[in-house]
Amino acid sequence: MLIRVDPMSPLPLADQIAASVRGALAAGAVGPGERLPAARQVARLLGVNMHTVLRGYQVLKSEGLIDLRPGRGAVVTATASRAPVWEAGRQLAVLARTTGLSDEETLTLVRSCLSESPLSASGSGSADAS
Repeated sequence: MLIRVDPMSPLPLADQIAASVRGALAAGAVGPGERLPAARQVARLLGVNMHTVLRGYQVLKSEGLIDLRPGRGAVVTATASRAPVWEAGRQLAVLARTTGLSDEETLTLVRSCLSESPLSASGSGSADAS
């Protein structure tokens, strides 16, 4: 799996690393049970600090996309279908904050959208394929 970063991007390197892995998940390049490259290896290849890579991996762990275990490394836990949802959620959060919406207003808006979803009536709107 190839992880890419753009040193000229205003996005922090750790966030770029997480986004690169999300992209690989969405594209089906990696799947559940597969190991991500070791943080030390990624850091050496990208010319960044190993802790930067670990911060990117930690973001993915907090999103439920990977599992991090000492000595075992980073292992993908989610299916590709979840990655685009996380990315859309992150984009929504940025958009909401740049337009001045509070977190509570954003959550209210999302809840409203979910209640209007055609799948919400059957209870299958929150399916998890992982």
